[in-house]
Amino acid sequence: MIGSCRCLVLDEPTAMLTSREVELLFARIEKLRAEGVSVIYISHRLEELKRIADRIVVLRDGKLVCDEDIRRHGTEQLVQLMAGELTRVDLDGEHRQIGAPLLRVRGLGRSGVVQPTNLDLHAGEILGVAGLIGSGRTELLRLVFGADRADCGEVFIGDASTPARLRSPAHAVRAGIAMVTEDRKGQGLLLPQAISVNTSLADLGRVSRAGVLDHAAEQSIARDFVDKLKIRSQHVGQAAGELSGGNQQKVVIARWLVRDCPVMLFDEPTRGIDIGAKADIYKLFAELAAQGRGLLVVSSDLRELMQVCDRIAVMSAGRIVDTFARGDWSQERILAAAFSGYVGAAAENKTNEDIHA
Repeated sequence: MIGSCRCLVLDEPTAMLTSREVELLFARIEKLRAEGVSVIYISHRLEELKRIADRIVVLRDGKLVCDEDIRRHGTEQLVQLMAGELTRVDLDGEHRQIGAPLLRVRGLGRSGVVQPTNLDLHAGEILGVAGLIGSGRTELLRLVFGADRADCGEVFIGDASTPARLRSPAHAVRAGIAMVTEDRKGQGLLLPQAISVNTSLADLGRVSRAGVLDHAAEQSIARDFVDKLKIRSQHVGQAAGELSGGNQQKVVIARWLVRDCPVMLFDEPTRGIDIGAKADIYKLFAELAAQGRGLLVVSSDLRELMQVCDRIAVMSAGRIVDTFARGDWSQERILAAAFSGYVGAAAENKTNEDIHA
């Protein structure tokens, strides 16, 4: 954008920008357009497209489904064009059967990060965790998963009277806990490796005999989950790094479904993925809950949590300050709780940019 060009291609340019940086980018784009520069702006953020675009092109499954003046379509029409039959997802949360606790957290904490925390996650339940950036949401999940060492507290699995020994992720996995990290490329996948390799990582014993990897079994299991999760790929031997963000996320989830963990932790599960993949994942959440699994979901998108969850716990300044049941929550109440732990200068440094309502 500094040099001279006749056509500028921007691919998800605002993914890591603050709202102020987005405004600066849009101002620069408008200036370039006034100078006669053509701009191709690739994004799944419809509010951005409707703000700056003259014409919209929609691709779905590699096919052109729309090339028209953007003013001819409302937001709902565009979502339908992008997601096709996946747009409307019946999560049936109000009729979900909630069972006994699968996970009980008692006084779990880490100095300076997470204050001693209690929570219960039940069979068949989707429990959301909301809060501002830096409120301790991710850190809490990492403590439960054994990725970080807790200073205090205990975690109980099911109806066990003795706490689980969760000193590492390996201990957590053996206890039946899975975690889908917020950084799928850095921590969730082996990008150069095949889909089949990535899906088998959490349960190598299932695809090996006498310590020797059975590639045929590995690929067969991978094909099953590619079909079940609608992972769009050329074949199970394709490198995970060649897939779209949504399909990469499905590969990470497939790995834990191969392991068949009853407790699943999700950290920002739909960050950076398109609308169709989001709809697939929301539907999968409902199916997993219907199977009796417990899902603990951290997300910065309040609308997402309010759509998929049975309860929402709100963290502020390292502790859970309130928990809302479906029907009792609102964006205003959740935001008020999210800010409640910050006073004085700390509160002034927090803005609504830290959580997406």
